[in-house]
Amino acid sequence: MDNKVRKNSIYSLLKAFSQVVFPLITFPYISRVLHAENVGKVNFGNSIISYVSLAASLGITTYAVRECSKIKDDKNKLENMVGQIISLNMVTTFIAYIGLALALLAAKPLENYREMIIILSTTVLFTTLGADWLNTVMEDFKYITVRTFLFQLVSIAAMLLFVQKPEDYMRYAVITVIASSGANITNMVYRRKFCKTKLTLNIDWKRHLPPVLLLFVMVLAQTIYCNSDITILGIIKGNYEVGLYSTSVKIYSLVNSTIASIAWVVMPQMTKNFNEGNYDEINKLFRYAFNFVVILGLPCVVGINILCPEIIEIIAGKEYLGATGSLHILSIALAISLIGGLIGNVLLLPAMEEKTCLIACVISAMANIILNILFIPKYGITAAAATTAVSELISLCIAISRVDKKIKLIACSKDLIGPALGAVLIILIGKCVAIVTEYLWTKTVLTILLSILGYFIVLILTRNEFAKNMSEILFGKCRHKK
Repeated sequence: MDNKVRKNSIYSLLKAFSQVVFPLITFPYISRVLHAENVGKVNFGNSIISYVSLAASLGITTYAVRECSKIKDDKNKLENMVGQIISLNMVTTFIAYIGLALALLAAKPLENYREMIIILSTTVLFTTLGADWLNTVMEDFKYITVRTFLFQLVSIAAMLLFVQKPEDYMRYAVITVIASSGANITNMVYRRKFCKTKLTLNIDWKRHLPPVLLLFVMVLAQTIYCNSDITILGIIKGNYEVGLYSTSVKIYSLVNSTIASIAWVVMPQMTKNFNEGNYDEINKLFRYAFNFVVILGLPCVVGINILCPEIIEIIAGKEYLGATGSLHILSIALAISLIGGLIGNVLLLPAMEEKTCLIACVISAMANIILNILFIPKYGITAAAATTAVSELISLCIAISRVDKKIKLIACSKDLIGPALGAVLIILIGKCVAIVTEYLWTKTVLTILLSILGYFIVLILTRNEFAKNMSEILFGKCRHKK
């Protein structure tokens, strides 16, 4: 495994981190200005668009990264493949928009959300046109990071300027589109450095459609158990509980997406190695990805539980403290999801085991829907969080059972000592700081800073290989610049 993966993982982490910082800056402001009711409206609209986006993308992103990674060294084959995949995606996007139009005309519960949903739906078109997956295939994570950061800065400025009262929630919807999709427009020009991307009618449907549809069903199941809780809460309990629960989900999703970003970094090389049967390199890459997830994920899970009320109050305000219980439960789901996602995206999908992923997703999604329907009417957001944790556990158990025996999962357990000891230290730090001070910001900042310092020292003292390698890259760059 070369340094390219390590460097790309840093860029990917920086990009994901910026996507965490952006909501941390904007969400406290938005929560206080728009209030839970209007935040709930926008989040409900986004939950509807997530289904439209799913229908438009099918399983094309994952399929494109996997298949193009095999032929990226042959420019002619790559251009042909990219042209066919983008053309296929344009067809599915058109069909998705027809479905959305029919739903908006026929479904009376969506009448009050019609204008907002139309605005939010533009993200679907921009995502298709951007074909950001090509940058992932070519492992150009530096460009992705810089571009994302710049558009987020523009969005923050727009939010502060144009969203100043509760009635501005429609403006907020427009700005979220700019933040999430504006970068895709620039990619239409930038990607020409890799290959020409021309639309074509000559699509090899027999080759592309079966695996794409299989991945689509898998992603559909994932989307269902990610969004069904918010959708069912909205229908049964109303916008207020959606507003509370979406606060917990936002924190959970931000941490999850940040750490899980490692999957896109290693997937191109994992796909190539599985295609060549190079299990030595596969085991090295997986161990690296596993360390990445555990070393970053474990302190996040522990930290969320220690500072749960403080995190919610800082991000959203005292009005949202009712979401504390659901966030505690979602932190458990986070730990399970990180390991399950790692096994699915890094080991199973590159190995062409999408059928296993499909089975895991369908079963867990069915369980999620049934449990939501049964328990949300009585237990509300607590039940919504608990069903997410149960669904993630079901998916993880199924995925582990189908991992290739040549992949050494047990070898990764040797790397758990440092993170485990570091997590214990974080708990002790949290308890001690809570005794010393009760002031919100003082307690939060002091706990985080001392935990980061203590955790890093523990990793160094236990000679954690991952921490050592990443330190060499980071500090090596600093010395080189000097």
